[in-house]
Amino acid sequence: MTQNSAPLSAESTIAEWLAHPAGGPVLRAALAESGQSADALRPVNTMPLERLVELSKGAFPAELITELVRRVEAGEIPDETAAPASDTEPAADQPTAPLPRWTEQITPNRFAGKTIIVTGAGSGIGRATASRIAREGGRVIAVDIAADRLDGLVTEIPDADIVAVGADIADDDGVARIIDAAGDTIDGLANIAGIMDDMTPVGEVTDAVWQRVFRVNVDGTMKLMRAVVPHMLPRAAGSIVNIASEAGLRGSAAGAAYTASKHAVIGLTKSSAYMYGPLGLRINAVAPGGVITNIEARFASPLGEARMRRGMAIMTDAVEAPLWQHPSRSSSVTTASTSMASCCPRTAAGRLRSSWLRTFTSSPNRHRRHWALRPKPTRRTQDSHP
Repeated sequence: MTQNSAPLSAESTIAEWLAHPAGGPVLRAALAESGQSADALRPVNTMPLERLVELSKGAFPAELITELVRRVEAGEIPDETAAPASDTEPAADQPTAPLPRWTEQITPNRFAGKTIIVTGAGSGIGRATASRIAREGGRVIAVDIAADRLDGLVTEIPDADIVAVGADIADDDGVARIIDAAGDTIDGLANIAGIMDDMTPVGEVTDAVWQRVFRVNVDGTMKLMRAVVPHMLPRAAGSIVNIASEAGLRGSAAGAAYTASKHAVIGLTKSSAYMYGPLGLRINAVAPGGVITNIEARFASPLGEARMRRGMAIMTDAVEAPLWQHPSRSSSVTTASTSMASCCPRTAAGRLRSSWLRTFTSSPNRHRRHWALRPKPTRRTQDSHP
C-alpha cells in the first residue's frame, strides 16, 4: 500500500489528508463549502487534522472531523475536475516525504539547583519552557498576567518545584513580586511574554496600539532584565534569554508596532550582552517564526492585511510550542539573535527548537566569548539545516 493510500484518521496531518486520493477531495470540498481553499491551511499543514478544532476556535468543529473521516472510510469522494496546483504539487521548499515526528527527550537534573524565571508561562512557548525546566529538576518562577492560566501547569507536574506568580511584567509592583518569589539567587530569566499588534502600517497605527505593544514587549522585557541583573552580577553568573521574533529581523511579519518592538528587543539584547558579557552574564535572543501560542493576530487595516497575507504566503509553516532545542553554540556565546524559521524551514514542532536553554547550564568559564562585537545577528539560510 502506498503512503498516499494509507488509512486516514483525525491524527493524520493536514498535508497527509490533502495528498490522499480520497482525503484530499473530501477535505477540499469541506473547505469550499465554507468559502475557503486548502491554501488557507498551508501554514499549519504539518499539524494533525484534529488540531483544527482548537485552532479554529469552533469554526472547524470536532463533529466535522469525525464526518470527514467517515466520508473517506465510506468512499464518499466528491468529483474534482481539476485540483489546484498548490494542493496537488508540493512547493519547492516542501519535503517530498513527511518529516519524522519529534519525540521529547528529557535530560534529568539539567536544571537541578537552578532558579529560572519564565514569563508568559501560561501558554505557548512560555508554558512549554517552564514545563521542561521543571521536569529537568529546576525551580521555576512561572509568571503570567492571567494567574488562572498557570493552574494547569502546576497540576500537570505535581512533584515539580513551580512557583506560580500572576503579575504584569510591565508593572513595577508586579516585577517586585516576581523577584520576591524568586529569592536572592536567580540563575536565569526567560523573557517570553509578549503581545501582537493589529497589523497596521505606520501611517495607520494608533497611539493606543503602539503604547500597548511596547509596554509589554519592550518595557516589560527591560524591567525584568533590569531587576535580575543585580542578582547575577555578584556571582558573575547568569543567563537571560529574550524571545524576539522573525519580525525583529525583517519587516514582512507583522504591523509597525510589533515589528518595531521586536527590533527593540534585539537591540536591547545586544546592548546588554556587550555591557555584561565581560562580567560573566550570557544574554541572548531567539527569533522564532510562526508558532501557535496564545497570541492572536487581527487585521485592522486593509493595506496591512493585504501586505501581511502576501508575506505569510512565503513564510515557513507555523509550529506548536514545546521547548526550543536546536543544537547550536549558544551555551558559549551571548547576543546571538538566531532566526529559527530560517534555519529549520518546514520542520516538525519538536525539531524547530533552539538550545538557548543550554545557556542556563553552560560551564561558567565559557561565557567570555560575546558576539555583541559582531555587527550582524547569526542567521542560517534554508540550505543550512542542522
